[in-house]
Amino acid sequence: MRTGGQILVDQLALNGVPRVFMVPGESFIAALDALHDCPAIDVVVCRHEGAAAMMAEATARLSATATLKPGVAFVTRGPGLANAMSGLHVAMQAATPMLLLVGLPPLRHEGRGGFQEVAIEPLAGSFAKWAGVVRDAARLPEFVSRAMVTALAGRPGPVVLGLPEDVLAASSDVRDATAASLAAPGPTWSDMMRLADALDRAEWPLLIAGGLGWTTTASRELTQFAERFDLPVVASFRSQDVIDNRSPHYVGHAGIAMAGKVATALANADLVIAVGTHLDEITSGRYALITPPRPRQRLVHVHPASEVLGAPYQADIPIVSTVAAFAARLDDLAPSVRRGSTRTWSTLRRDLRQSFETWQQVEPSPGSVRLENVVRHLSEVLPPDAIVTNGAGNYAAFVHRCFTWKEPGTQLAPMSGSMGYGLPGAIAAKLAHPNREVVCFAGDGCLQMTLQELATAVQYALPIIVIVANNGLYGTIRAEQEKRYPGRVIATSLVNPDFAALARSYGADGEKVRSDAELAGLFARARASRRPFVLDLALDPEAIAPGVTLQGLRQTAETGHKIRQVKPD
Repeated sequence: MRTGGQILVDQLALNGVPRVFMVPGESFIAALDALHDCPAIDVVVCRHEGAAAMMAEATARLSATATLKPGVAFVTRGPGLANAMSGLHVAMQAATPMLLLVGLPPLRHEGRGGFQEVAIEPLAGSFAKWAGVVRDAARLPEFVSRAMVTALAGRPGPVVLGLPEDVLAASSDVRDATAASLAAPGPTWSDMMRLADALDRAEWPLLIAGGLGWTTTASRELTQFAERFDLPVVASFRSQDVIDNRSPHYVGHAGIAMAGKVATALANADLVIAVGTHLDEITSGRYALITPPRPRQRLVHVHPASEVLGAPYQADIPIVSTVAAFAARLDDLAPSVRRGSTRTWSTLRRDLRQSFETWQQVEPSPGSVRLENVVRHLSEVLPPDAIVTNGAGNYAAFVHRCFTWKEPGTQLAPMSGSMGYGLPGAIAAKLAHPNREVVCFAGDGCLQMTLQELATAVQYALPIIVIVANNGLYGTIRAEQEKRYPGRVIATSLVNPDFAALARSYGADGEKVRSDAELAGLFARARASRRPFVLDLALDPEAIAPGVTLQGLRQTAETGHKIRQVKPD
């Protein structure tokens, strides 16, 4: 006979879960006791449930370069679940498999409005693919197996399981379920022939790559396919690592403030081949460049979830396949001899690449520390497999624009635009890949959403580097205020701590960077440190975005306002 907590932990171990993230709670104390005797699973104690959930999401994202597995987090009832919802939203938006285990009050008190009681299914259901409550210890193997399969199947996503305290404490002699497994869908011969025909007919084709599942092999196979057909490749939002950015076939990022001529190319393409991405709002230019439900462009859409291939976009050639299975078949395709030397694709690809390279050269920002120079320096000195994380804010635009990604599995950022993600993501990355360098970019507002997790990094001796873009502003919102309501600034100024001193108080290292000239030496010191290291960049608040200043935004807004006030003759 085993307790429900032991059954639960045994099921996680059987499914190959390497670690769980948590803020401990008495409602799942029987599971905590079982984890004490489970050497196969590392337990990472966090300071906030939202950060724990983000770490679980990041762990799953990183597993996609090998064998995709859900990340797992434990949180307690009521406030614990409420705090964790931010991480659930990140996972749902990014289609990341995740299992959130929530301790609940005893089942015998269910529905009485007891201490911290919350109804799991209606609350978490809108944030997850499925939410359920296990009301019998004997059904734990069944529920865990279903949760794992649901998290991974089709369009991956988070699953929430509620675990009443007395169910985890109860005993059962139930047998374990075997590890969850799914058959990986792949393209048919007919799919590949239809793709070949679409390419043969295209005059302005464009390939968009993104999502999960990009192994080194899949990335190489995609690159070789692009080279063979001389195709331009665009990365979907925050998937810039799917292909080596140094390739002449990589032409930019379909993110916020799209690279170079990417927006024009998307709008004018007659064929779009979307591989792995679910064509979110940002990648599609707020659904304006590629318009649902029937795009003007002919759409070949490759995705493991058939439901994604029909909504919101109806693909002309839907291909139900994982990225890896599809990429492995690309070698079957060769350019048609019928096109001869009349193809115009080479000119298109070269023009887009040149535009991207020009776009990367940002006009110098004001101030003694220029964020574009910081990002470029890191891009030059970090090894190709270094993992770079970030949260959300205008500072991220410098990272997206000035960093050159070289290998898959090296960019870790929230598809949902969630502030606070960078530090938890960096912690998860260093735990998953202790021999790789990990750098987090965070804004001063962004970092303070999850700053307490520096204690987690110190506790587990994780030598990550945190770069703080410190301009004393909620920069994204300030920029919008200056553009839309010039001179009417409110609620976007920040009074910040001394981040370097605060890092030292946690037991980490920290230094203030006051000029570009100091950066190389201080960053080298940070790389050599055996502890977490915070570099606090003293940025000029005028440098609000790449090539954009607050003063410039004000002047543009005021000019537009004056033009609107002029009455016609």
